[in-house]
Amino acid sequence: MKQLAFRLFLVLLLQIGFFLGGVGPGSMALALTPEQQLYNEAWRIVSRSYLDDSFNDHNWWTVRQKTLRKRALAERSETYDAIQESLALLGDPFTRLMRPDQYRNLKVTTSGELTGVGLQVAKDNDSGSLIVIAPVQGSPAEAAGIGPRDRILQIDSALTQDLSLDDAATRMRGEPGSAVKLVIQKGEQTPQGIELIRERISLNPVSSALKQTARGRLGYLRLNQFNANATAEFEAAVRDLQQQGAEAFILDLRNNPGGLLQAGIAIARMWIDEGAIVYTADRLGILDSFQATHSALSDAPLVVLVNAGTASASEILAGALQDSGRAQLVGTTTFGKGLIQSLFELSDGSGMAVTVAKYETPAHHDINKLGIQPDLSIEAEGLRRDQLATEADPQYMAAIELLESGPAAIASPPEQRSAV
Repeated sequence: MKQLAFRLFLVLLLQIGFFLGGVGPGSMALALTPEQQLYNEAWRIVSRSYLDDSFNDHNWWTVRQKTLRKRALAERSETYDAIQESLALLGDPFTRLMRPDQYRNLKVTTSGELTGVGLQVAKDNDSGSLIVIAPVQGSPAEAAGIGPRDRILQIDSALTQDLSLDDAATRMRGEPGSAVKLVIQKGEQTPQGIELIRERISLNPVSSALKQTARGRLGYLRLNQFNANATAEFEAAVRDLQQQGAEAFILDLRNNPGGLLQAGIAIARMWIDEGAIVYTADRLGILDSFQATHSALSDAPLVVLVNAGTASASEILAGALQDSGRAQLVGTTTFGKGLIQSLFELSDGSGMAVTVAKYETPAHHDINKLGIQPDLSIEAEGLRRDQLATEADPQYMAAIELLESGPAAIASPPEQRSAV
């Protein structure tokens, strides 16, 4: 009887070991090597959090078991490769592993500074191309004329089709004063080589100015990205323009590649007093929403400028303002990134960005890969930075015309109203 009880206990113990993460029926979690444990850590994050619970039609348990059985994972670099290969099966360029230096760089970027050429990029999952979302304002890339949807074919001697998104980003970062050569293709034009000198780039997210138009005082706000400084700086800029007598606003989101979701929601609440800002849906299809909080700073007329470089959190803000009727959009169709990623730090200091939800605008539009259509389509190709918000900027001039002639036109200052 004791012998039978012992056998039953042994079978149960082996089954528990298999369930907890061993690589075979006779393995237990405690027997895993440090490299296998790190792989398991990454695997579990995806298993619990990834938006698509079919895992792109892959059995995620089987992916794990095959990897741990077939790969020795003797060194950390092999473990990283194994994690990346497993993530590649998901077919999602936004779900990715970042090695410790890459993860630190990402955290620095969202905190407000980076060193490199100043490009926000993404991988086209269908073609494998590295696509520019937007250049950072004032960066070497912007000065060289690199624009949204340009394709980067080569970084120095490396073809970008052979690189992961983070590998490509790492190659473009580097010490200030060092050079990197990119091969860029614009549309169907012949690819061209461009040499850029890396710089330390301060990511000042907000710039503003009071403009005097023929009909009144206009507050111009340019938001470059949603980093950790964006919410406070944007609120301060709006209040300053109000104190200067701004009677209407133009919000410029052109070439804003996004950033922190919460910053986008917070800035939307500065314009929208009630109603939905954005809806999100997780892997279970459970719909959640972020609502306005009756804390709008202004109800003055507002027009928003957008283009193909307006992406992610910028699209959440633009979609909320458009669908709520709070603002009209002028420009060209936005980038079309309707997925939300969360960051997870692994135990060795590396990190993962994992797609955990998708979002819809207040009118329940799914804009992923489609973008947001502006209310007024106006092209503005080849604008230099010094031409933005000037008479040479057709989108900006169209926005002023909308504000002056629309149902919520700028009110003329008292001393000028009689002259109309």
